[in-house]
Amino acid sequence: MPNLPTLTPEQRAEVLEKAAAVRRERSAALTEVKKGALSAATVLDGDEPRLQRAKVRQVLLAVPGIGAVRADRMLQAAGVAEGRRVGGLGANQRDRLKELLAV
Repeated sequence: MPNLPTLTPEQRAEVLEKAAAVRRERSAALTEVKKGALSAATVLDGDEPRLQRAKVRQVLLAVPGIGAVRADRMLQAAGVAEGRRVGGLGANQRDRLKELLAV
């Protein structure tokens, strides 16, 4: 395992605050998906930088009308691993998920 740099308490606090800010932004974006202000197709296209590091399953669960079972079936049908993140999707996977969302 590589040696991690030793951080001063100030550096550690700064890094923790930055991470918390990113999580808040991601949460706000998922809330927009839940409310319908942001479409899942836009997110899957990669046009939403706040959700590039979000898991695809998490985005699907934020879509109104999609529960855990349906999200899992969509992931399986598109050939997407459960832990895959939006930024790591291939073009065919993105297209298949958008087709499944349209149905």
